[in-house]
Amino acid sequence: MIQGVPARTGRNRCGTLAALGGLLLVAVLMGSTLGPAAADFRLCNNTGSRVGIALGYKDSEGWTTEGWWNLSARSCDTLLKGALVARFYYIYAVDYDRGGEWSGKAFMCTRDKEFTIRGIEDCLARGFDKTGFFEVDTGEQRSWTVQLTESTEQAPQRSLPDVTPLTPALPGGAKPPGQ
Repeated sequence: MIQGVPARTGRNRCGTLAALGGLLLVAVLMGSTLGPAAADFRLCNNTGSRVGIALGYKDSEGWTTEGWWNLSARSCDTLLKGALVARFYYIYAVDYDRGGEWSGKAFMCTRDKEFTIRGIEDCLARGFDKTGFFEVDTGEQRSWTVQLTESTEQAPQRSLPDVTPLTPALPGGAKPPGQ
C-alpha cells in the first residue's frame, strides 16, 4: 500500500497538453504554516486562471507520477494527505486559460487523461508522454505548500549568476598578472 496517495475526488480530465505553450510562469515554494496535526502536501493556485497539476514522487516502492488535479483560480487543494513520504516532490502544471506551464528538467511520465504511473523510465516506449517537472525540496518537513503565481505577480526565483571568484589582493596593492 502506498502511503499518501491522493484520493481521486476533485480531479477532472485534462485537455491536450501539446496545444499549450507560451508564457513561462513562476512557482514560489514555501513551507506550510499548518499546525502539527495537519501534515499534507498542498498546492495553491494564486493565478487568475484554471490550472492542471501533475505530481511526481519517490516512495518505498519507487517512482510514481499522478495527475490531474484541476484547480480553479485563487484556490488550493491537498495533493497528498498525511505526513510526507519523501523530501523531494516534482510538479508540472499547465495554465488552461492563457497557455503556458510551470515545468523543469526532471523528466517523468504523464498522459492527457487522469493517471497514476509507476516508474519514470521509457515513458514514450510505454505509451506515455515525457514531461519536465520542477523539483520541490521540502527540507524533510512533515507538511508543505507550493504556491503557483503568474510571472507578472512576482519576480522569478533565480539562482545567482555564475561569477568569477575574487582574486585575493597581493601585498602592496599590486594586481595579479593580466589585470
